[in-house]
Amino acid sequence: MTNDVRAEAARVLAALLQSQGSLSRLLPRAEEKVAERDRALLRELCYGGARTAPRLQLQANKLLRKPPADIEVEALILLGLYQLEYTRIPDHAAISATVNAARALKLDRATGVINGVLRNAQRSREQLQRKLSGNPQFSSMHPSWLQRRIKAAWPERAADIFRANNTNPPMTLRVNNARVSREDYLQQLDAADIAARPSAISPVGLVLDEARAVNELPGFADGLVSVQDESAQLAALLLAPRNGERVLDACAAPGGKSCHLLEQQPSIRLSALDIEEVRLDRVAENLERIGAEAELICADAAEADAWWDGQPFDRILLDAPCSATGVIRRNPDIKLLRREADIAELAELQARILRALWKLLRPGGSLLYATCSILPAENAEVVARFVAETGDASDNTPQLLNDAPWGEPQAAGVQLFPQPDGGDGFYYALLGKAE
Repeated sequence: MTNDVRAEAARVLAALLQSQGSLSRLLPRAEEKVAERDRALLRELCYGGARTAPRLQLQANKLLRKPPADIEVEALILLGLYQLEYTRIPDHAAISATVNAARALKLDRATGVINGVLRNAQRSREQLQRKLSGNPQFSSMHPSWLQRRIKAAWPERAADIFRANNTNPPMTLRVNNARVSREDYLQQLDAADIAARPSAISPVGLVLDEARAVNELPGFADGLVSVQDESAQLAALLLAPRNGERVLDACAAPGGKSCHLLEQQPSIRLSALDIEEVRLDRVAENLERIGAEAELICADAAEADAWWDGQPFDRILLDAPCSATGVIRRNPDIKLLRREADIAELAELQARILRALWKLLRPGGSLLYATCSILPAENAEVVARFVAETGDASDNTPQLLNDAPWGEPQAAGVQLFPQPDGGDGFYYALLGKAE
């Protein structure tokens, strides 16, 4: 174990800069290497560094004569800049500790460069920010390709989207109405001195004033409540399975939507499918916690011939693989890991899975297409093209939105945008198959 939290944060950020993992996989390993008292700072540096990286990179480029040869040196400089601009750590302490982290990483030869760049940033902070203030990447804190695409798709909403993406998201719970009402659970939270308010869009959602460890939540271990964003909670409500129906949750991991479907209608025959065995283990754990059962299938949703038993499904939930640009505030490493070329590749994959699963749906059945993206290329464009090319498919989403206090109807489906104090960015389209 090392006590140098900045050295571990630099290793994480360096891996992100090289697209060698995600925060969800890198951070737990890093946490094992630092003292428990330093883990909150480690998370702050890793999440904050990723969230502000596009802005910090512009500053670093202005301050450096040439890019560092070592990626960990670049990561240390970005983390030093983050501390100077976004934390309450005294400047001298932030600079000194960052230089010491270079020594911990055996980068002694780079200590002079790191020290010089950070001290220059400290002295010229206001001047540097004035020079960069007109750069859209600097102000939006999004990579240039992504801020361009968001502005092109949502010109009137872009500023709000950037602002929401750069905030810390609220912690939202989904109450298991099969066990307890939302009103009763709200009283349990109050008794535990945990402040919360009802979700504005989900009838089973509660938004906490402050994030809490799950073991502090009354009845969490017994399945009374789960952690799930309020926009994601709409999936089970929109699919609305009926008693005894056969339902497929494709791309099911980590299982939040599968669990919600079973909480909403325990009598359904649910199959939960995912391509990764380790992710399917998470589905099993979540099902066990709420006391529910489902058939678990480890397979590729797009290759149905390899796993489908030939019996049609009444309803299918396709939470399609996507850019996750609607959940950047929860996963800020998306800013570093995602590339513009990914969008077209993802749209092709989404269309392929949609076509494959449509064959599994019975006539008269419903398929809910969902993503946590805000890019039309992955959402309305995919669905509109599919409906136009598929004679027995219709977009039934408008029928659901007459009284819905959320989302913006699209040419096909409905788009939700990330809210600073509310839900994540999501897209939904409910497709009906002709009898």
